[in-house]
Amino acid sequence: MSTIVIAIGRPELPPLKMPQRFRHEVTYFMTPAGEEGVPALAAGEYWIRLPDAQRCLEEGIVSIVSPLDSETRAEIEISEEQEEWLEWMVKHRLEHIHVAHG
Repeated sequence: MSTIVIAIGRPELPPLKMPQRFRHEVTYFMTPAGEEGVPALAAGEYWIRLPDAQRCLEEGIVSIVSPLDSETRAEIEISEEQEEWLEWMVKHRLEHIHVAHG
């Protein structure tokens, strides 16, 4: 089974197919709810600020917070699939997406 990423508000864009594990990985990139400019989101929807997506793409890494200690961060290299997704996001200037089973 695969995962599809749908651009909210951009029906002209075909969904992007991603591996099943992306349903969990997308949380590494999302802008937390409650931050300025982030709208209320439905289940399965994510907001990724365009400048953050661009930075991750340029640097080839994503910074994640340790689930054991919110003060501890780690940088992990993005995968090829994540890079393709970020390129899609940046190319189409997307910030609001829906992730669903494909």
